[in-house]
Amino acid sequence: MIDTANLQRLGLRAGEPVRFRKGDTGRWMAGKMQGVAVDGSITVFDANGSARSVRPERVEVRRPGSRGRLTWQTVSDVAITWEQLQLW
Repeated sequence: MIDTANLQRLGLRAGEPVRFRKGDTGRWMAGKMQGVAVDGSITVFDANGSARSVRPERVEVRRPGSRGRLTWQTVSDVAITWEQLQLW
């Protein structure tokens, strides 16, 4: 079962462009974010429309870097740092 509500809690959106790789040394492949599976893997649709379950360490999304430029960051890093904290 795929849960898209968990994506919002992690600061991600369904349909968001991502890149992922199958193995540690594989090439990056483009896809779209779908949801989070029960086992914690990220469900991604590749360019052919095939669904794939990939570990969060192997999925990257584009986020603004320290100087505002969009860079690829791993989902596991984005899930930790996405929330803006309140000052007061």
